[in-house]
Amino acid sequence: MCGIAGLIHRGTTGDIGTEMTAMLQSLKHRGPDSTGFALYGSPKGNTLIMRFKVAEQEDMKHGFKIHDQVIQRKAEVDKRLKELGATIVQAEDATEYAFRYTLDFGGDKKKLANYIEDIDGAEILSLGYGLELIKDLGDAADVSGAYHLKGFKGSHALGHTRMATESDVDIRSAHPYWAYPFADVSVVHNGQLTNYWTGRRGLERRGHRFMSNCDSELIAVYLADKMQQGADLKDAMTDSIDELDGVFTYLVATADSLGMAKDVMAAKPMVLYESDTFIGLASEEVAIRSVFPHEIDTFDPYEGEVRVWKR
Repeated sequence: MCGIAGLIHRGTTGDIGTEMTAMLQSLKHRGPDSTGFALYGSPKGNTLIMRFKVAEQEDMKHGFKIHDQVIQRKAEVDKRLKELGATIVQAEDATEYAFRYTLDFGGDKKKLANYIEDIDGAEILSLGYGLELIKDLGDAADVSGAYHLKGFKGSHALGHTRMATESDVDIRSAHPYWAYPFADVSVVHNGQLTNYWTGRRGLERRGHRFMSNCDSELIAVYLADKMQQGADLKDAMTDSIDELDGVFTYLVATADSLGMAKDVMAAKPMVLYESDTFIGLASEEVAIRSVFPHEIDTFDPYEGEVRVWKR
């Protein structure tokens, strides 16, 4: 059991860091192992924002050399960015092992991502113009506090609370997932895909790489690949209902949109609130009411339903 949540402000922005923290904290009981946020701020031209880590939280508690290794790995990241012509406009230490870089870079993002992730322990969590993906062990209050997410202004967001059932309890296995190498595409998912390996092998033959064995990452890359071939977001999601097997409900975000899809069995819960200015979705209504404590009308989407909203 996991918890997923999404929100989008229409025609305006809001404190999506505080809003998503409240939504995910109310879903803590559905997934206590890790929490993740995909937050969409206001893009600034072609300036890229790269969120990355060079170690796991658990690594920092063991071994005598890890603290020196973190420093060495970060220095190697800086060196390789310079080699590829990327200028670090701003570098921030989110934690001892996770970082936020603002980059001036007009080159090949896939080549950049591959070169950085070739460094031992390095993983790019997101690389985009509006998207910032933050995930770590602990509940929403823990992660939001450690990464100073309250007060984050933006238009839309996704979030996930994870109960590990198939893979490790670490940042690599935490959600959301960025659809490497496509900027600004992220996914959260509740359920299980039964044709994961078939789908993964097909996408790997098309040149895509996977950082985890999690089926949620497959959905992200699947949708991004569809859009790269010319499909719009809603068409790609509609195809997924037929082409992805299993029981699932997922949320996806792009630079300007938020979407939801339920499989035809609709066994995984989703509650939706929609007004002229705000849309909120979550595994349980309590998450939406953490943002709107007054009386509101919510409803459950139908089986096989796909919806997309623009910011």
